[in-house]
Amino acid sequence: MRILILSDSDSPHTIKWVKSLTEQNIEIGIFSIHKADVNLYQGMKNLKIYDLGLDRKIQDKGEKNLTKIIYLKGIRELKKTIVEFKPDILHSHYASSYGLLGSLVNFHPYIISAWGSDVFKFPNYSLIHKYILKYNFYKADQILCTSYALRKEINKYTKKNIALTPFGVDTNKFKPSTAEINKDNIKIVIGTIKTLEENYGIEYLIRGFKILENQTPDLPLKLLIVGKGTQELFLKNLVKKLNIQSEVEFTGYINPDLIPKYHNMLDIAVFPSMEESFGVSVLEASACGKPVIVSNVGGLPEVVEDGKTGFIVEKENPDAIALALGKFIANPELRNEFGKNGRNKVIKEFNWDDSVKNMVSIYNQILTNNR
Repeated sequence: MRILILSDSDSPHTIKWVKSLTEQNIEIGIFSIHKADVNLYQGMKNLKIYDLGLDRKIQDKGEKNLTKIIYLKGIRELKKTIVEFKPDILHSHYASSYGLLGSLVNFHPYIISAWGSDVFKFPNYSLIHKYILKYNFYKADQILCTSYALRKEINKYTKKNIALTPFGVDTNKFKPSTAEINKDNIKIVIGTIKTLEENYGIEYLIRGFKILENQTPDLPLKLLIVGKGTQELFLKNLVKKLNIQSEVEFTGYINPDLIPKYHNMLDIAVFPSMEESFGVSVLEASACGKPVIVSNVGGLPEVVEDGKTGFIVEKENPDAIALALGKFIANPELRNEFGKNGRNKVIKEFNWDDSVKNMVSIYNQILTNNR
C-alpha cells in the first residue's frame, strides 16, 4: 500500500501518523508546502519526503491572508510527485489549504482529514472560503475527523459520511512517572501544555490562578505554562499586571519528546480553551495520571468525564476555574482518583495503537471499494 500524505511536515501530528504507518510496512510519501525538516524523520523507513520549499512565515499569516494563494503553485509540483510516487491513496490532513491542493489535482481515491480550525474558522472568513471548503469535501471520497463535535460542524458543508478517527495517545510513552521541578516550598503545581494562542484561553487560567491565590494566601502554589505562541508577550504582561510573576513560570518551546516529563511535573492540568475540536493534550495529561479541568467547548467533553476524570467548566470563566482548582487542592485523594480514572479511560478508549489500526482499516476498505 502506498499513501501520499499532504500535510505540514513539521507538525507533531503528521510525524506521529507517518512514523506509525511506516511501521505497519505502508509506503508513505509526504508532500509539504513548506520546506521540510528531514531531521524530524531520521531512522524512518518506507518514507519519501517532498516539499514545495515555501517559507514557513507564509503559514503564520493566517488563512485570511491573500498571499497564501501562492500555495496553488504547488498543484504542478504535486502532480509531478503523484507521477513519481504512484500512490494508491491521496490523503490531505487539513481540509482547507492541503484539502484544496488535493482536490485540484483530481486524484482518486482521495481522503480529507479535518483537524479543527479548518472547519470551525476557515469557512467563516468569507463566502469564498465557505465555497472552497464545500468544494474540497465534494471532491473527497472519504472525510475523516477526530470528534463528534467536529463531525457535527462538517455536516454544515457536506452530506457525505464522516468517519471518526480519534487521535489517540501512546500510553507507554505518556504514563505516570516522577518528574522533578524546582518547587522550593511549593505544595501544588498547576499548569497547561498548549500553544500560546488566543483560542486556548490561557488568559483565563492565569486569571483563575490569581483568584485562587487570593483565596488561599498561605498555600504555596506554582503555575507552569508550557509552550510558545503569538500570545506569549500578552500573557507575560498579564502576569505582571496581576503581580504573580514569582508564582508563574513560562518555559517557552520544549522538545516534543519532553512533553510527558512536563505533564508529570503537574499536580493539576488545566485546558480552558475557547474552542477546540478534540483535545489531545488533555488525553496526554490523563494518560500521565493527572486530574484535568477543561472548558465546555468542542470535543473536550468527549475526552473528559465530568466528576470522574476531571471537571468541565464554563469557557472564559476564571471564577469557575478557581472553584474547580480549589476542589482538587482541598482533596489530594480526589486528585489521585481522577488521575487513575483518566488513565484508564485513555487506555480503554483512546489508545494510539487502536487509532492506527482504525486508520489502516479505513485505507484497506477504500482500496477494496475502488477495485
